[in-house]
Amino acid sequence: MSTTKRATPFVRSKAVPLPVPGQRNVLVTSALPYVNNEPHLGNIIGCVLSADAYARFARLRGYNTLYVCGTDEYGTATETKALEEGVSCQALCDKYHALHKSIYELFEIDFDLFGRTTTPQQTTIAQDIFNKVEANGFVTRDTLTQLYCETCQRFLADRYVEGTCPHCKFTDARGDQCDACQKLLNAADLIQPRCKLDGSKPVTRETTHLFLDLPKLTPELTEFVDTKSALGKWSANSIAITRGWLKEGLKPRCITRDLKWGTPVPLEGFTDKVFYVWFDAPIGYPSITANLTPEWERWWKNPKDVQLYQFMGKDNIPFHTVIFPSSLLATREDWTLLHHVSTTEYLNYEGGKFSKSRKTGVFGSNVRDTGIPVSVWRYYLFANRPETSDSDFSWKDFIARNNNELLNNLGNFVNRVVKFVASPKYASVLPAFEWAVHSVDIQLVADIDALLTQYLDALENVKIRHGLQLAMAVSARGNQYLQDNKLDNALHAADPKRCAQVLGHAANVAYLLAALFYPYMPATAASIARQLNAPQPKYPASFAAGPLLAAESSHAIGKPEYLFKRIDEKLEGEFRAKYGGQTAGGNSADAAPAVDKKAAKKAAAAKKAADPVKLLEKMDPAKITPAARELQAKVAAQGEKVKTLKTAKADATTVANEVDVLLKFKADLLAEVQAIAGGK
Repeated sequence: MSTTKRATPFVRSKAVPLPVPGQRNVLVTSALPYVNNEPHLGNIIGCVLSADAYARFARLRGYNTLYVCGTDEYGTATETKALEEGVSCQALCDKYHALHKSIYELFEIDFDLFGRTTTPQQTTIAQDIFNKVEANGFVTRDTLTQLYCETCQRFLADRYVEGTCPHCKFTDARGDQCDACQKLLNAADLIQPRCKLDGSKPVTRETTHLFLDLPKLTPELTEFVDTKSALGKWSANSIAITRGWLKEGLKPRCITRDLKWGTPVPLEGFTDKVFYVWFDAPIGYPSITANLTPEWERWWKNPKDVQLYQFMGKDNIPFHTVIFPSSLLATREDWTLLHHVSTTEYLNYEGGKFSKSRKTGVFGSNVRDTGIPVSVWRYYLFANRPETSDSDFSWKDFIARNNNELLNNLGNFVNRVVKFVASPKYASVLPAFEWAVHSVDIQLVADIDALLTQYLDALENVKIRHGLQLAMAVSARGNQYLQDNKLDNALHAADPKRCAQVLGHAANVAYLLAALFYPYMPATAASIARQLNAPQPKYPASFAAGPLLAAESSHAIGKPEYLFKRIDEKLEGEFRAKYGGQTAGGNSADAAPAVDKKAAKKAAAAKKAADPVKLLEKMDPAKITPAARELQAKVAAQGEKVKTLKTAKADATTVANEVDVLLKFKADLLAEVQAIAGGK
């Protein structure tokens, strides 16, 4: 009996990939995480992990693929955090860049480069883009009134100002938003504002800033959005948010700030200012690429050959679909513009929010502390990816998915096949078999082939969660096949040839799973390939075309390994106690900070006064538009739906998702009512 030589699982080359004309070239980015904090699970699935799955898929598909990301290190947030920690901005960035990098390595994120924005390349490219935008007439100037601290001798960014909210009178409102009534604010509108740095009362002064002339760029940007959103099949929320900005009408966008920590503005009269982080930060994508290769323009100034895929949370959408492409269009250079944008909603934690300050939720370093393999974390985050609505992390669900899906489905199938081959009956050698000659085997191959086609289509269209569901369906079909054909010692004794047929087909399904799960759980995929003594498989064009593992000759496999281990259900309470979440009484450990009752009462009154339904009822019926009537009907219908779900005591996640829809309808109706009231 011949045996094949033991293979080494595939490890991709780290040589810098470059696009090749006439081939599929995929450029992948994930939103640059702020450097001033530790990422939690919601941050991780929202950008870097989702992008990693697609980049791994593209590489395994044979596409020339580049995946870059890095820490966003400039701006007010960094200055504020550095002041809190009593260190320089550079020291803070060095500390948190290393922290981010270590966490993404733990999660097996396969960047071509995880860089940072505080580099000479960032300064050079950002200033070059600005100079071209300014020279082409897309930069305007305007004078703003800002708060100035005479003690600090500096203009104060919104985050440096605290005071009393003009709406609800909460006394510790920030200069950008009130935590009590949640209204967005301008620092100058605060009552009795004070400098956060020294507590002194700031004065108002005028300062001149530079603005990106978005109104002038609107026709080109609209054409870009119309074309690319259709070709690239943008996610639904990215289209809705982008078109909302365009419908409202773009306004000139300030691109400078009175700060020290940032990219200097290379224009006479403005050299004491830096670029605003949301003009500057997206330029980090090409600058990080430039740190990887001097041939960065072959990726970033090559729209003919390269498709750009960007991944982010929904709060980052306008900056990637409006601000960044507008800046590039204004250079009049041939930049690689966004092809597909994949955005997520929010991942919540045990019915509340992640909060580092209140120690609520699982943050990157906590994952290592739990001792649970990262493959389980990756699986759960992908399975629970908030693609179309907010989703919720719960320890009960996390443990159940590990035990019922990973262990009982995928782990059981692979382990059963490999251990059967490793038994004395076969001595770790997969016997020769004939491919798809029995009707049951033919049906298996047809079913798996159909699932493979759907899987490839799902990931080509960046439907990441659906792709994982299809991969699990392949594993479930394999388990069903083993059950239907009663793979056991009795089958081997009664019909050795049939037993070899079943084992051969099952082993090939297991080997295919190493390809299907590679984007999601690369360590698991490597284990499957290692157990089967075969290299990391690529995606076959068709599972029906023939076996992926040898059929005519015998094939020696490796040693069996357990893919997953059971997690004791009793750990649910222990984990919840350690990382926060819902208490026994149902109160979230991430409850909002207490505010005085008078402020809360005024906030509630303000909210009631802004009820769009009540405002509409008070209006002259002759002035109410058809759009307002339609939104009014949607609010009413969705309100009834939420009421019905609450009465039926539906699960909290379902109710929360429907409430989000209701709030969106109400926000749209309020905007329409305000437009009518303003005579627009």
